[in-house]
Amino acid sequence: MKIFLDTAVLDEIREVASWGILDGVTTNPSLAAKAGRPFERNIREIAEIVGERGTVSAETVSTDAAGMLQEARLVTSWAGNIVAKIPFGAEGLKAVRLCVQEGIRCNVTLIFSAMQGLLAMKAGAYYISPFVGRIDDGGQNGMECVEQLCKLKKLYGFETAVLSASLRTTNHLIDSALAGADIATMPYSVLTKAIGHPLSREGLASFLKDWATIPEEMRPF
Repeated sequence: MKIFLDTAVLDEIREVASWGILDGVTTNPSLAAKAGRPFERNIREIAEIVGERGTVSAETVSTDAAGMLQEARLVTSWAGNIVAKIPFGAEGLKAVRLCVQEGIRCNVTLIFSAMQGLLAMKAGAYYISPFVGRIDDGGQNGMECVEQLCKLKKLYGFETAVLSASLRTTNHLIDSALAGADIATMPYSVLTKAIGHPLSREGLASFLKDWATIPEEMRPF
């Protein structure tokens, strides 16, 4: 499973990229607003940090298919690894079909059911993004939606990648992997929690304490 960061903050992206595990970045208008930087410049810099290793999703804001297509053309022209993020809906499906005809890759976002995801796959989406946390908020099982989409993808041979989104806990991350999601995207705060464990910290402290008992002349460093 690939690991994406859901942010538009450059420092967070650079930090995770330095760990050697970053496969891509997802953004949305809310994250772009929080970044407080010119949108195009920020997306271009994120794309440069990610490089050939992965993709960057940049969202359109029009509500009609023609507008979405125009904006998709624009954002994907900024770098070769940018994917146009299209909100699900009738106009979104139209836009995805038009984008596919022009060779533009699309991440269909705001997926809240397996049926929506199935329709987006049929339209030719490159990624589909079921919102696990928000589905849970609505009283349904977000991870079950991811599992269903992974099963549908395999059953019908869709090439669309299932991108597990709106992840809020480390359990969401591991459950996405166990469900067979192709990608999991999460905020920086969730990913940093995933790499921490109290026993790891305790173990390191114990090793260093024991190391300190070795005479300096016996240490290679």
